[in-house]
Amino acid sequence: MKNRRWSDKDYHLWPFTLSMDTWSKYGVVIDSGAHEGCKGDCHVRFYFGRVTLLCEMPPVVADYRERHLAKSWDAATVARLGRDWYEERFPREYGFQVSQGNLHVYYGAQTHDSRTDQNKVFFLPWRNWRFIRHSLYDIEGKHFHTEYEKSRNAWPASTAIRDACPKVRFEFEDYDGQRIVATTHIEEREWHFGTKFFRWLAWFRRPKISRDLALEFSSEVGPEKGSWKGGTVGHSIEMLPGELHEAAFRRYCEQEHRAKSRRYRIRYVGLAPLP
Repeated sequence: MKNRRWSDKDYHLWPFTLSMDTWSKYGVVIDSGAHEGCKGDCHVRFYFGRVTLLCEMPPVVADYRERHLAKSWDAATVARLGRDWYEERFPREYGFQVSQGNLHVYYGAQTHDSRTDQNKVFFLPWRNWRFIRHSLYDIEGKHFHTEYEKSRNAWPASTAIRDACPKVRFEFEDYDGQRIVATTHIEEREWHFGTKFFRWLAWFRRPKISRDLALEFSSEVGPEKGSWKGGTVGHSIEMLPGELHEAAFRRYCEQEHRAKSRRYRIRYVGLAPLP
């Protein structure tokens, strides 16, 4: 049996692997071991917070096999192999895992296909947050509009309101010197703790409020622009207390940014003229 690689921080002591994860979870899952369509070694995983312990086992759980008709094979290939089909392997898993306020239950094949997947996710109402509102703010940080979850508008109406919100445009230089315009607006979201029958838990915890500067770029940004990977066309950044558009965007430009393949920097130029 070969130790299975589970993370970037694995420590092996046959037949055990100790792995360090980035988020906490608890539970136990036995896995048949199939990986990327190939047969693997059966093992059991124990989750203890950010620590995962894997123990290699004999093949006590069989992989799930899915047979497909090989429509693209020619007659010579079918004659050589003696069949006109091929098989895919997927792991079978049995057990449970609790993480980020959710209970994951596994009871068979894990195919990443909703038609054949055998798992369930249960949201634990005493561990989750419920969304309350989405607010927009103008250039000076004053309230412009609030959309509450209970009275959420249809998508076209929400888009029209967002488009009408006052915005600020900034010009900056990408890593390669190309000048690009970023259109920004301020938005805020609020969540309260507890869902369903546990909404009363919000009385004992402060609301969670996120205030962000939404960025929309006039062109792709970053080293991957123009490639099949594609550059960044927009996202949001968290705002600090008291910040408005320019202060938040200047801080964003001063940071080092990370693309899929490398890190890069951009340079703030100034306010961009109105379109």
